[in-house]
Amino acid sequence: MPPIRAVLFDLDGVVRHFDPENVAGIERVHGLEPGSIEAIAFAPHHLELVTTGRISRREWVERVGVELGNAEAAEAWGSQPFHVDEEVLGHVDELRANGIRTAILTNGTDTIPDEIASIDLGSHFEAVFNSAEIGWTKPDVRAFQHVLDAMQLAPHEVFFIDDSFGKLAGAEALDVPTHHFTGVAGLREALRSAGALH
Repeated sequence: MPPIRAVLFDLDGVVRHFDPENVAGIERVHGLEPGSIEAIAFAPHHLELVTTGRISRREWVERVGVELGNAEAAEAWGSQPFHVDEEVLGHVDELRANGIRTAILTNGTDTIPDEIASIDLGSHFEAVFNSAEIGWTKPDVRAFQHVLDAMQLAPHEVFFIDDSFGKLAGAEALDVPTHHFTGVAGLREALRSAGALH
């Protein structure tokens, strides 16, 4: 197997996590049906616009509030705290110490740069590729091709990790090796098998 030169990480669900209990709490406080906020927020017609940069995150939250009939609940949902997975970051730093390049590819919004800066992820990753800036979302092959072109790497030189199985398809169509993230132990084993970690 040719050597892996770079590892590409998904952001949410792999490097960064939101507590689902926060959303449940917001819905309880506002007397909303469980799951109703994200059913609206992540509906394809909203998600496609915000993750390809055609509307801002601010507009997205406002539209969710209108459709939900509760602007206050939408605002609370839109400003939830998040935390970084320190174990995953430990692996990222180990990869870098081994001379492996690291980057993020996220289906994100226009606020991703500020969010990344707020948790100092820039010091762990060479680049953050954000769908809202590049115009294509995973699993679109063009999103992955954008990364390969920008990093000047061949598909077999990159290892892609995502917690959403469906998002791997675009990478696999280009023959980029992939790993479906379900936890840190499995991630380490996958990185070892790919020759990226010893």
